[in-house]
Amino acid sequence: MKFISWNVNGLRAVLKKDFMNQFKEFDADFVCLQETKMQEGQVSLDLPGYTQYFNYAERKGYSGTAIFTRIKPLDVHLGIDQAEFDNEGRIIRLEYPEFYLICCYTPNSGSELKRLEYRMKWEDAFREYVGKLKEKKTVIICGDLNVAHEEIDLKNFKTNHHNAGFTDEERNKMTELLSSGFTDSFRKLYPDERKYSWWSYRGHARETNAGWRIDYFLISSPDKIKEAKILNEYTGSDHCPVELITE
Repeated sequence: MKFISWNVNGLRAVLKKDFMNQFKEFDADFVCLQETKMQEGQVSLDLPGYTQYFNYAERKGYSGTAIFTRIKPLDVHLGIDQAEFDNEGRIIRLEYPEFYLICCYTPNSGSELKRLEYRMKWEDAFREYVGKLKEKKTVIICGDLNVAHEEIDLKNFKTNHHNAGFTDEERNKMTELLSSGFTDSFRKLYPDERKYSWWSYRGHARETNAGWRIDYFLISSPDKIKEAKILNEYTGSDHCPVELITE
């Protein structure tokens, strides 16, 4: 099966930038989006063969996730069942006979780390949530997890230490999540490759490849990984898509 995950930084915006043709090129069984920045009814997509699921933030024009799938799920669940974390449209979970698929948009700690404390609580709640699911069947987590885990995962690691997305606290929470039984699919296959999935709009970062790898596919059954890619050739957002192929 083929999975795509992409932070589109506004679905309505990316629809004006060749998204539909890119979507067809993916030819994926699952396309998971983050930061859709929309409310119900604001977009109508013609995606033959795909069922569409959305989770909208209460705040307009903010956050939000979506999954488009060729394979009808047994169950669809929004959020992680904690009111403190479930009003920003950050989680969609689809259940299948052999696995759960979770599309996740992790909260950004923000400028001056104003949301770091909230982020730390989110991390613990999310890890507990997926840990319980993992006891039942394979869990695949994809999305913008808003952290570069190791120094290899961003270009300017020295100057970004202690900035949002590369604080010790955030990196440690990623370590805890992986240690709880998840594998970073791209890093497992390409332990030494420097490739990024997000670039700031400032300072010509994409042109100079001054990027960060903050978009992931994590899986609790690493033996199922056949391929994992970062699709730098796709544009339209400040992120690029990432891909997982499983057996």
